[in-house]
Amino acid sequence: MRLAIACDHAGLDLKRTLMAAFPDETWQDLGTFESDAVDYPDFAVAVAEAIRRGEADLGVLVCGTGAGMAMAANKVPGIRAAVAHDTFTARLAREHNAANVLALG
Repeated sequence: MRLAIACDHAGLDLKRTLMAAFPDETWQDLGTFESDAVDYPDFAVAVAEAIRRGEADLGVLVCGTGAGMAMAANKVPGIRAAVAHDTFTARLAREHNAANVLALG
């Protein structure tokens, strides 16, 4: 499974933690790479477009709440980004709503 991941400055630590926690996954890290302030929609769209083009199977977006990233990603055709703050919501979003992007905060 190819996973695209990106974050804004508020999500950098969590993004790094996720990638380290799952080292066997094939991560495509689309940024950001530093804690300087960035525009989150740029990174949300980068992950969404990677999925749309078939370069990634699923995506993970990380920002302060996950909400802004999900809204930006959902503007890309074929993307179904869901915000989840617990495993129950994440699992149901994938199983029942065919979410292909998980947005965290």
